[in-house]
Amino acid sequence: MHRSKPGAGWVRGGVVFAAVLAFLGTVAARSDEPKPLPPAFTGAPLKAAAKAVQKQVDADLPALDTLYKQLHAQPELSYKEERTAGRLAKEMKALGFEVAEKVGGHGLVCVLKNGAGPTILVRTDMDGLPVTENTGVPYASKVRTRDKNDVEVGVMHACGHDMHMACWVGTARVLTAMKDRWSGTLVFIAQPAEEVGAGARLMLADGLYQKFPKPDYALALHCDTLRKVGEIGYSEGLAMANVDTVDIVVKGKGGHGAAPHTTVDPVVLAARIVLDLQTLVSREIDPLEPAVVTVGSIHGGSKHNIIPAEVKLQLTVRSTKDAVRKHILEGIARIAKAAAVSARAPEPSVTVNTDEFTPALFNDPALTRRTMAVFKEVLGEKAVNPRPTIMGGEDFSRYAQGGVPVCLFWLGTISEERYAESQREGGKPLPSSHSEFYAPEPEGSLKTGVATLSLAVLSLCGK
Repeated sequence: MHRSKPGAGWVRGGVVFAAVLAFLGTVAARSDEPKPLPPAFTGAPLKAAAKAVQKQVDADLPALDTLYKQLHAQPELSYKEERTAGRLAKEMKALGFEVAEKVGGHGLVCVLKNGAGPTILVRTDMDGLPVTENTGVPYASKVRTRDKNDVEVGVMHACGHDMHMACWVGTARVLTAMKDRWSGTLVFIAQPAEEVGAGARLMLADGLYQKFPKPDYALALHCDTLRKVGEIGYSEGLAMANVDTVDIVVKGKGGHGAAPHTTVDPVVLAARIVLDLQTLVSREIDPLEPAVVTVGSIHGGSKHNIIPAEVKLQLTVRSTKDAVRKHILEGIARIAKAAAVSARAPEPSVTVNTDEFTPALFNDPALTRRTMAVFKEVLGEKAVNPRPTIMGGEDFSRYAQGGVPVCLFWLGTISEERYAESQREGGKPLPSSHSEFYAPEPEGSLKTGVATLSLAVLSLCGK
């Protein structure tokens, strides 16, 4: 995750939770009434639109496949998406969109007006992950770069943002080719820094809803690593969790490993804190309320026989309710400080990075229900299935700001053969998102992704 010196966006010490809780009440405030949905898009109009969309997708598939593989092979880390943004800007300008670049970093806002009608935002994300690819596909990423800590890392689109971008471009191509079938304004945005939970906030802060047409609806898709191609998953209402990033610096008194009685050992103290943090969920939160506290990183010391002066812990915290979030964040500080008191150690530093907070994703029920009805009619009932709330985070949630109904759905990306293998006893399991082994099946993913995203838009502004 991108971090500079503690300053703007960082809240430290005793004021951390008051600031976080004040922030909590404003991140997803809804001040406007959502626009009523247009009449249902079904029957003969939907069938005609679906047929026209599929014709466009089939004609464009070879070019989209090439684009996808080029994007896959050339990923860029969060905040560094300059080349990727440039490629997408070129594609959208060629289609006739008005393109604004460097919105909230390397973000793009691409606007196409086509008469009176609703304004529809369609988002893609652009950033890759610091993962060394191990998929074995011919177009695998071989990119290596230096991360924010100046450590050399591999870079990979292990979360499917390459597929998101290709489907986004494909949808723009379909809709520009079918301008006679819809009326309204398209706002296609390419967002940076989704993997660190910052890009949506940065684009909104840079005037996304003030400088450009404010959407009546916002749509996005996301790759599903566990679902077959040709299938769609969805969540009505709560879809994904709140995400908080917390850093703890455990402080002690360093010295010689052979004389621990002359020190205050922060390694032992950090181990105690790690174990005690587990009781926040297991003993303080209602078992029926989803919550996660994970210590993902622990660093301290430099040599076998030296007791260090401090140990650093990095935590991710997941919750679905504001009250649970408040309790956990307060509890982390309480546990860390209590452990220090018990060991006569200096008070630890507890830091929450509000810049990387991602609010829970709440899919507008009416918009989601309507969109899935379209998909079911085109793909069949069995291909469109509910997906339970997951504890992952997605800053697409922020586009609900000001009462905008949002809907993010899940795109199946696993080939039939690969899925069948995973279901056999002893078969090779499917990779998770962010895995070095994850690569979508290109053709089926592109076909379904472009068709569904295009129809989702047409269902809101089609003639």
